[in-house]
Amino acid sequence: MAVRLIALDIDGTLLDSRWRVPEANRLAVAEAARRGIEVALVTGRRYDFAMPVARELDAPLTMIVNNGALVRTHDGQTHIRHVLPAETARKVLQLTLPWRDGAALIFDRLREKQVMLELLDPNDTLRYSYYARNRDFIGVANPLESCLTEDPIQVMFSGPVGEMRQAEQLLRAAPFAAEYALATTIYENKDFAMIDVLNPIITKGVALAEWAALRGIAREEVLAIGDNHNDLEMLTFAGIPVVMSNGVSALKCFGWHQTGSNDEGGVAAAIEHFVLREAASCV
Repeated sequence: MAVRLIALDIDGTLLDSRWRVPEANRLAVAEAARRGIEVALVTGRRYDFAMPVARELDAPLTMIVNNGALVRTHDGQTHIRHVLPAETARKVLQLTLPWRDGAALIFDRLREKQVMLELLDPNDTLRYSYYARNRDFIGVANPLESCLTEDPIQVMFSGPVGEMRQAEQLLRAAPFAAEYALATTIYENKDFAMIDVLNPIITKGVALAEWAALRGIAREEVLAIGDNHNDLEMLTFAGIPVVMSNGVSALKCFGWHQTGSNDEGGVAAAIEHFVLREAASCV
């Protein structure tokens, strides 16, 4: 069955280790789109932080962002939105007080105050560069719970890998853990990890399945490419799952296809192998 939908993770997959889109990847995505194949960026990034990457690609893209909580088409129209109940977010924040310096609330807002922090600290060498690049979208509320006047998309935590594993363990063991889902992204070589606390039904895989169903696309017609823990459900759903060679070891034990690393144009190689060789060329 021919591929009709390509689902691409961004960081560690589409982007190389210098956070750039390799030319081979850009050309492969553009050619797939030219042949009528839908391309979706499926990422833990917020919509506005994913869009600079999308603009580098010469293709109309579907944006599945916030680890699946929000789906928008290239025209900016929202088609799927799953928020986290404010009361659940409040309980999560109270449970995780030791990691408050790395906590944020993410809201579905047009621009200002999409990302709410308790403190914006220029001395925070781990996170401040990200905050500085996104300053127009950031607000401050102290205590952080005070801004829960509406349901957020997610609660987000970031920090060193060891600390985030402790936080994840606590969140998974919480008596109200059924009220949310967790998406964890780990970069061992950078000693940095992120935890997204989401609506309990949401994963990248759930969102991809929901979107494919709306589009009338069978899972056998989906190619998905990823590299990290939060890509597991997306890869499990796809009829053709592909793991980057730079991906985490946890994704390499399922016998799925492997492609080159993000510095070797692994996305382009997978698209060429599974899509462009099969799709009829449009002249």
